[in-house]
Amino acid sequence: MKTSLKFLAALLFVSSFSFGQDITKKIDSIISDSHQKNPNVGISVGFIKNNEEFYTSYGQLNAENSTKIDKNSLFEIASITKILTSNLIAQAVLDHKIKIDDYIDLYLPKEYILHENLKNKIKISDLASHQSGLPDIDFGKLIELNPQQPVSSVTEKTLASIINNCSELKDYGKYRYSTIGYTLLGQILEKVYHKSYDEIIRSKIIGPLKMTNTLTKDFNVKNRTTGHNPDGGIQEFFNWNITASAGMVKSGASDMVLFLKSVLNQETRIAKAAVITEKIFYKDEKREMGLGTNIVTDEENTLYSKSGDSMGQSSIICYNRAKNWGIIILLDQRNSKLRQNLLNQIYDTVLK
Repeated sequence: MKTSLKFLAALLFVSSFSFGQDITKKIDSIISDSHQKNPNVGISVGFIKNNEEFYTSYGQLNAENSTKIDKNSLFEIASITKILTSNLIAQAVLDHKIKIDDYIDLYLPKEYILHENLKNKIKISDLASHQSGLPDIDFGKLIELNPQQPVSSVTEKTLASIINNCSELKDYGKYRYSTIGYTLLGQILEKVYHKSYDEIIRSKIIGPLKMTNTLTKDFNVKNRTTGHNPDGGIQEFFNWNITASAGMVKSGASDMVLFLKSVLNQETRIAKAAVITEKIFYKDEKREMGLGTNIVTDEENTLYSKSGDSMGQSSIICYNRAKNWGIIILLDQRNSKLRQNLLNQIYDTVLK
């Protein structure tokens, strides 16, 4: 009997190992094929399933440098930052600093003075699920003024002016993607923890997970990739400023896999916070939203994802808690169509 059990265990191990190899080979094949078709777009991918990690990457750090992109290469994760910020908001709930359905009124910096029509109206969960109805930053205008660093001129005074002059929430309760909402969430975190957003994310996510290649204010490192706009022109990384909590963290595939590993391990504090973000806070005929997290459900799977686009890079993170896998895709060019196509192809042909 013992021999039979040992044989069965060995057989299961080999079967699992082969299955894992089959998945990673297929993912690598898809990424390799994409790079052959788009040789000027650098790609870094990290994948985790049942705590086993896999990485693949193609391209160079820049045109003048023969150093190849790898799992530690630094990218702008852009709006994937929002999934980190929403996790910090959920951690604040676990810390009893806030309640997710608290009104934002008591948590805003003193510079913000809400109009009477807006008082006791907007909840923290509304900000995090993009349904606050607050006006947003005019990115089109900012890009015209400074195409390399469009948000460099945005300050607390700028934001206070936008919010203080708002007297009506025209689309409250309806989905509208919001940078200002996640900027306010960063400021709410600062108020309840009495620390800067930079200090908070370092102490609660980056530090505990030992994410040594995840950077905030200072990202002048040798393994930094080069950003490219859709036409292939070189694009600067965004400098850290007040809107940081909405999209300014820089990271790499290996560190984002560390984050995914923690999210999928239900015993960690980050996972317990992630479960809060995975609850449905908004739903219409087109989408379901958690806190900063897009939720897609089919017959067999529930996926949680968040994409990101800076002026020069694109990214997407996705995971399936029930099936215990997660993936991060990073591109050194702003190309939202390509990154979405890669995820769709990997999911449809490998993971589904």
